[in-house]
Amino acid sequence: MPTATPLWLDPPERTALEAVVRRPTAPAAHVDRARAVLRAAAGETYTAIAAGLGRKDETIGRWVARYRAEGLEGLLTDRPRSGRPPRLPPTTIQTVVEATLHHAPPASATHWSSAAMAQHAGCSASTVRRIWQVFNLKPHQVRSFQISTDPEFLAKLCDVVGLYLDPPEQAVVFSVDEKSQCQALERTQQRTLNFHHPARRSHEYIRHGTTTLFAALNSLTGELLHATKPRHRHDEWLAFLQQIEASVLGELAIHVICDNYSTHKQKDVIQWLADHPRMHLHFTPTHSSWLNLVERFFAELTVRTLRRGSFRSVRDLEATIHAACEAHSALRRPYVWTASVEAILAKLRYPVTSGEGH
Repeated sequence: MPTATPLWLDPPERTALEAVVRRPTAPAAHVDRARAVLRAAAGETYTAIAAGLGRKDETIGRWVARYRAEGLEGLLTDRPRSGRPPRLPPTTIQTVVEATLHHAPPASATHWSSAAMAQHAGCSASTVRRIWQVFNLKPHQVRSFQISTDPEFLAKLCDVVGLYLDPPEQAVVFSVDEKSQCQALERTQQRTLNFHHPARRSHEYIRHGTTTLFAALNSLTGELLHATKPRHRHDEWLAFLQQIEASVLGELAIHVICDNYSTHKQKDVIQWLADHPRMHLHFTPTHSSWLNLVERFFAELTVRTLRRGSFRSVRDLEATIHAACEAHSALRRPYVWTASVEAILAKLRYPVTSGEGH
């Protein structure tokens, strides 16, 4: 009967092995290995240990030898296994990947399906799906994107990012935008969350009208100036600019980051700005709303307040919006812009000639 070669465990080693045995979340294989080493250290034979653990004598000897050579970490680390050799020819994988990336799908189809690719590559549809999963190919998905074609993209980008990263002294910077067409929708039927079902609501609703939220986010303090108005014209925009101007006391300059909406450049607005020289508008490039920090608040407002809300009137909707704005202002937690111009251009792969952007 084979016996374990005498194995000496010092107190820290014994404590570590016993901890593995007692740990409720430890894998069963790790517990068996730790027990085998502890019983071998107690002088038991390999056969007795194997019988107690339902293993072979050779397995127990291998575990004990591994512990002697590599310690606890080596004992609990599984050895790589060769596994079954692949049955799928490499040429099939190459055919599927190249066709997915570079070949047009069959006529009348906008993208490859697993069935069509299986017919093209001469394999099964499940094989095609496995190959796509390994190479993270998803021909059934499509995402939209829009790269700005603004001829002044670089100049506007540097201007806006500069206001975030290096704002001027004796000045206040506001990110300003309008969230138009906020709908007061009242769901006809709703059920609350319970232990067996998520919250539910009917697809039917009653329209009670819309409102437009005007918001100005102070990039330094995170506070919000806000107003809701029934329409979205240059008159409402000018009134909100006047509200911003009145909120900043003293002679501090006011820098407003906004988009290129036509009402922002109407002649009455331009004339008013000329009469109030401390107000400066900075326009983001076209198709670049992500440069305006207030859009981050709008996204949170949509997800947390509006999308699942049910409102019995426009007044009810406006009260909810104002409450959300006040709650955000009370936090006094600004969004922090960290991306530099260089990092943005690198991510967009925007071509920059020598000397630009400085």
